[in-house]
Amino acid sequence: MRTQAESWLPLSPGERSVAIEVLVHGPLSRTEIARRLDLSPGSLTRLTKPLIQEGLLVEVEEAGATEGRQGRPSQPLDVVADSRHFLGFKITDDTVYGVLTTLRSEIVARLDRSLAARDPGEVADVLAGMTRELSRGRPRPAGLGIGVGGLVEGRSVVGESPFLGWRGVPLAALVEERTGLPVVVENDTAAFVEAETWFGAGRGLDRFVVLTIGAGLGYGLVLGGRRVPYSGDEDRGFGRHWILDPYGPLTPDGRRGSAVSLLTIPNIRYQVRAATGRDVGYEEILASAAAGEPMPARVVGEAARALGILVAQIANFVMPQKILLAGEGVGLMKVAGDVVENTIRDNRHPRAAPVVLEARVSDFHDWARGAAVLAIQVLVLGAAQV
Repeated sequence: MRTQAESWLPLSPGERSVAIEVLVHGPLSRTEIARRLDLSPGSLTRLTKPLIQEGLLVEVEEAGATEGRQGRPSQPLDVVADSRHFLGFKITDDTVYGVLTTLRSEIVARLDRSLAARDPGEVADVLAGMTRELSRGRPRPAGLGIGVGGLVEGRSVVGESPFLGWRGVPLAALVEERTGLPVVVENDTAAFVEAETWFGAGRGLDRFVVLTIGAGLGYGLVLGGRRVPYSGDEDRGFGRHWILDPYGPLTPDGRRGSAVSLLTIPNIRYQVRAATGRDVGYEEILASAAAGEPMPARVVGEAARALGILVAQIANFVMPQKILLAGEGVGLMKVAGDVVENTIRDNRHPRAAPVVLEARVSDFHDWARGAAVLAIQVLVLGAAQV
């Protein structure tokens, strides 16, 4: 048996199943765990005993239990959230955003560092320095996850990242060499989707969609409670070819009237700049549109209609239980949410079920948290299984 001083990893397949069920859905009674996993009481006891002994699971008092209750008290199982900590990093073109999380992805520390250069070795040095700072005064983290905008191969190599200008960068190996920690690298949208599936808006849902708008456009699909991998298509720019208005704007990034041309922050700014000659920020454009200034209002209105069409098309084809709209561009909903919702209804069957749309402005620490969740998954599940 593994000792308390040793890591509780790797878990056996049976232990892993129990740990994941409690981690994602707990606290759970033993009866409920056995029902969910189709286990006998004896098998469940055999699987949970070492997890309790090693400090991964703990018996907790049942909610609503009273002191005068007769019989053996019920003691559901829950994870010891602070038994292990994980690091997550989101790399943008000029900044690294870092977080330290518990086993249940609760952020306990944040740290940001500007990038003076994009050389892979120098970026790895920054990540190693941030790892030391975030870990100072705390137990050694169990693992480290990194989210990158681009194509990631084998959860270790950045095959292509237009934002960073990288091709074939063995980022996991570079960071492992500097930190001594196990490292997993993933497309940032994929990592964000995993976090929302396990611990966020998609928890417990069978069919779930994440749509992100910001510097780019991201899409993630969850079926049967598991993210559908894109087999090399992630971040290849599906939105550049998803035409929402064939007579819409032509921008430097994306086809005429594509989702990317209409919705992403750089292209919204480009449209306003091309029409007015002024280079203004996204928040200022939204504020001007809300104040009724004609040009920003037109651009924001077109973006809102495009978003409504996109959401309706996703709902029509995927039939998700919920769509999470996230990213730094979601401020659009505060200014033109009524346009988005009316457009969704106009592009759905009159008797179709309403689209459950959750809109949430997220910052880059949320993306870093997604990378930490990938580290949790890989270490609990095994790299080949998530």
